[in-house]
Amino acid sequence: MVDRELGDKIPTFGDSQDKGDQSVGLTNLSAFKGGEARSALEIAAIIAVAVVIVGGAELLLRVFEVPQFVLPPPSAILTALVVDFPFIAPHLGHTLIELFAGYAIGASIGLVLAALITQVPFAEKIIAPYILMLVTTPMLALVPLLILRFGFGYEPRIIAVALASGPMVMINAATGFRRVDLAKIALARSFGANTIQIFMKIRVPMALPMIIVGLMIGAIFGLLTAVGAEMVGGGFGLGNRLTTYSATIQMPQFFAVILILSTLGILIYVTFFLIGKKWAGWES
Repeated sequence: MVDRELGDKIPTFGDSQDKGDQSVGLTNLSAFKGGEARSALEIAAIIAVAVVIVGGAELLLRVFEVPQFVLPPPSAILTALVVDFPFIAPHLGHTLIELFAGYAIGASIGLVLAALITQVPFAEKIIAPYILMLVTTPMLALVPLLILRFGFGYEPRIIAVALASGPMVMINAATGFRRVDLAKIALARSFGANTIQIFMKIRVPMALPMIIVGLMIGAIFGLLTAVGAEMVGGGFGLGNRLTTYSATIQMPQFFAVILILSTLGILIYVTFFLIGKKWAGWES
């Protein structure tokens, strides 16, 4: 008897019509459903909240005369971002190189390992303990060791990013490969499909929502690891700017870099949200 019910729900990217659906997914935030706010009132409310938060912070900091080296007002942060961006931009480029290179390596290996352990159970028994070790070990703890071996260039940071992002991609992709309706696989086998055909035509398409979620999480972990590695050692990158501005008490510039990093994180989320809407919207 083929089990037609999946044990867990796959995260959705589409516009779900089930109001009671509480599954975890990128589109569970109502403001992002459909890729846009539903009305001009919602847009106005979002803008109003932003104005109140930023304006309130500006007013309170100036009324209480909080020194800029303690907490700069939003206007000072914006000014620092505009004025100092030419000096920050090269460091942003270094961080993006580390992120893209390390993420590409880690995500690729993660996807291959996910496919391997779901098709070869014996491989899972061998690989699983090491993946668990990578997930539970903070990669920043390995950065000094990597620097001793590879120097202060890109190599240790790229390796750290790959080690941080790869397991996240692998775990989510493997979960997606397993959450496939067994009835579809049984039907495919009855028509003579082999293991590779079943994997490429059924498992991969059905696992796309989980794969995309894993890629998104891996990219965010990679960004955090890249910045942390730059803070630990090296003379370039946004993480280096954070330590430099903090040490020299240039807090407007410090928060300007924080704002850039927050923007990068939002762009990662939005990018994978749009990818999910295009390639995995059928799941809704």
